[in-house]
Amino acid sequence: MSLSLSVAVSLCLSVSLFFGSLKAVSPYSRGFFCGDPSIMYPYLHREAVPDQLLITGGIIITGLTIALGECYRVHYRGVSSKAFVRNLYVSCLYKELGSFLFGCCVGQSLTNMAKLSVGRLRPHFLSVCGVSYASLNCTLRTYVSTVTCRQTDHRLEEEARKSFFSGHASFAMYTMLYLAFYLQARWCWRGARLLRPLIQFFLVLLAVYTGLTRISDYRHHPSDVITGYIQGALTAYWVAFHVSSMFKDYNSTLSPSLDNPPSPHLLHV
Repeated sequence: MSLSLSVAVSLCLSVSLFFGSLKAVSPYSRGFFCGDPSIMYPYLHREAVPDQLLITGGIIITGLTIALGECYRVHYRGVSSKAFVRNLYVSCLYKELGSFLFGCCVGQSLTNMAKLSVGRLRPHFLSVCGVSYASLNCTLRTYVSTVTCRQTDHRLEEEARKSFFSGHASFAMYTMLYLAFYLQARWCWRGARLLRPLIQFFLVLLAVYTGLTRISDYRHHPSDVITGYIQGALTAYWVAFHVSSMFKDYNSTLSPSLDNPPSPHLLHV
């Protein structure tokens, strides 16, 4: 990973933390049509996949697998590196883990930007806002541009305006699909012919399940989840094939050591 890419990672991470964690900008205040049933669902305090589990699981599962895989390659396959970092372990981890984390930052930045600029109401908006169509005394199918929520917790109201698109779906799809790509590039031994696609299918299935729980938890509309899937998948594809070196020719980045050359079928990725 080049120095410019490292700077991009830092910038994306700063943007994500600034807009997402620090709540520096309020989401766009969008109205709704009176009688719209899509925002009348109840607010559930418990989530099937909470934020902490999503982030911790996605980063640990994928990051740990990449770390173990790169350490195995350095120790047993005898690779050398032309990177400015002389330590082979640090160099390989820097490239592959750095690319993965770069994609996390890009995906999170896109998600936060969409949530803040679109301001789509979540399915449980009326419940969180503490109002109903009867209390608003609005005419059916008329547009209500502004509403004064009775909910004292302003944070919940702002979160209820961040439905598009699903960050859970995009993050889960990115991390799991990226790991599936990594396994495709690194698991080249014969015994992985059936095991590899089985694990890849399970990873994608886990990502799909995570997105579906956002619908059953009344956190997102189906279109939010589908868009999150697409965004996460495209980001994973872009980073895996155009940022990371896992599918690139080893001669340009990692060359086999003359003292311990790997077998030809292991070099093919």
